[in-house]
Amino acid sequence: MSESRVLILMGSDSDAPVMQAAADVLKNFGIAYTMTVASAHRSPDRVRGLIDEAHAAGVGAFIVGAGAAAHLAGVVAAHSSRPVIGVPIDSTALKGMDALLATVQMPPGVPVATMAIGKAGAINAAVLAAQILATADSALVDALADYKRSLVAKVEQAAARLER
Repeated sequence: MSESRVLILMGSDSDAPVMQAAADVLKNFGIAYTMTVASAHRSPDRVRGLIDEAHAAGVGAFIVGAGAAAHLAGVVAAHSSRPVIGVPIDSTALKGMDALLATVQMPPGVPVATMAIGKAGAINAAVLAAQILATADSALVDALADYKRSLVAKVEQAAARLER
């Protein structure tokens, strides 16, 4: 974790396909990350150890995905003063609504920036982490501007295809 600027945590390895979307975005921005599994309920000591290790390594933000009760992001936020970005995972019969509500309802003083359910949320979590890190990294500011321009170009290309 010594080179990582972002720690991606997920409550279960079954969350990996969703959280890989965040990893892919970070990789595209050239942001080093560590991605691993730790459960707020099944391995609380591992969670605490990873948070401590991340602090020692200088990690600047956490991206945390969890389904069902989705306490992991809140536990990370309780033990860190660094930004925590939560990604609710659609892993139950409630289609991620339980995870969304658990992630977004943090008590005052323990914020978790909560994204959309699933892969779109994971992508936005990585973009938000990049924006947070960009406050002290002008190269990342430029990369984010390029990214935004690429979004514009995709829309213009789609419009041109439809207008033909």
